Amino acid sequence: MKGKMNLDEYFKRIGFHGSYSKPDLATLKLIHKQHVMSVPFENLSVHCGEKITMDLEMIFNKVVRNNRGGWCMEINLLLGWVLREMGYDTVTLACRVFRTSVNDYGPKDTHLVSKVVIDGKSYIADVSYGVSSQVWEPLELVSGKDQPQAAGIFRLIDQGGLWVLEKTSRKPKLVNPEFNKLNLVNRDETKQLYRFTLTPVEDAVAYFSDTCHILQTSPDVMFTNKSICSLQMPTGFRALFGWTYSEVTYKPEEGIDVFDMRNISDDEIDHILMEKFNIKLQNKLRPVNNTICYTL
Repeated sequence: MKGKMNLDEYFKRIGFHGSYSKPDLATLKLIHKQHVMSVPFENLSVHCGEKITMDLEMIFNKVVRNNRGGWCMEINLLLGWVLREMGYDTVTLACRVFRTSVNDYGPKDTHLVSKVVIDGKSYIADVSYGVSSQVWEPLELVSGKDQPQAAGIFRLIDQGGLWVLEKTSRKPKLVNPEFNKLNLVNRDETKQLYRFTLTPVEDAVAYFSDTCHILQTSPDVMFTNKSICSLQMPTGFRALFGWTYSEVTYKPEEGIDVFDMRNISDDEIDHILMEKFNIKLQNKLRPVNNTICYTL
């Protein structure tokens, strides 16, 4: 990998202070969790006049040096580079995201994850899916095994070479019931997230470049219809969709997730981004929250 990128800067960005001399599972879990707690899943570049590229040096500068977040083609690509630099046995896998609006998977691979092999066992690392679907730790690649995490129970299922990731959630409880009408809250107990094969993507930049362009320019895709920023917290997550700010608290002991949602004004946007997500944009954000199927 060319360019001025180094692990120490990345680790400082995510607040990781441990040893990374041994590429083991414990270190991977810690890095994964620190990453999702520090780097937002966001597409704000699409809505403030910035072009998203799959140039790793530019991604590194954006995320690490300029304290931004990004979507999977930035963040998971960056994580893959970090893991390879650390000595992990890892490859990139391409995924198709499940679309609840049509009850089927998308026609193109629009998501990427890393498969990491440690001591003969395989794990899926994904630090860029966001909101309540975000895993905090890598998932063991075992079919049908319940893997409880803070957000709920995740499950990988092998369907004849197609692996499906699904999640079983808790019941949502809204502090402000008037937001029920916005359909921002997921109410499916169990939902499919995405599917993939185990065929490695040899050149992720080349493979996803056209898709990266489409996702930030097409009027028909979710990323051009919603400005999104979400960040995992020790108790749940925060999210900003357009002008709707949400704080979600996981309460597994009660079998619920508490959604505290409110609308904010244009004048509050910059303050919320800085205070809640530690993001300071260089260009003016034009929030968008059109009706298109995407839930917290």
